[in-house]
Amino acid sequence: ATEAEVVEAARIANAHDFILATPDGYQTVIGDRGGRLSGGQRQRLSIARAILRNPPILILDEATSALDTESEKLVQEALTRLMRHRTSLVIAHRLSTVQYADEIIVLHQGRIAERGTHDELLRRPGGLYQRLSQLQATNAALV
Repeated sequence: ATEAEVVEAARIANAHDFILATPDGYQTVIGDRGGRLSGGQRQRLSIARAILRNPPILILDEATSALDTESEKLVQEALTRLMRHRTSLVIAHRLSTVQYADEIIVLHQGRIAERGTHDELLRRPGGLYQRLSQLQATNAALV
């Protein structure tokens, strides 16, 4: 990839600003497995790499699970841009990660319990997705 393509991918992935803040910018050595970076920074670099590869199918497994609230927001914004116009399979416990999906499939004990859009599943009385959403909202309010 050209330098311009790398910079553009970093911008889309919300990584450009923190890269520029490192001692050598885009030439900074980040260490083995990105050991000198935060979890959110590592995630955003992974997203930038995926943008450069431009895969037709994207599989994300708990992409925001180990992030603090601020990092999750930046990573979620980047993921939303990355998933646009491509088939994406997203495995997540945090519903914020899947709320804009065309279709959400809720698994319970290895079986499909519900399927629909975020809004459809929230309107389903007594549904598992609705209950999970309420629990996550309650937990977020406590933080």
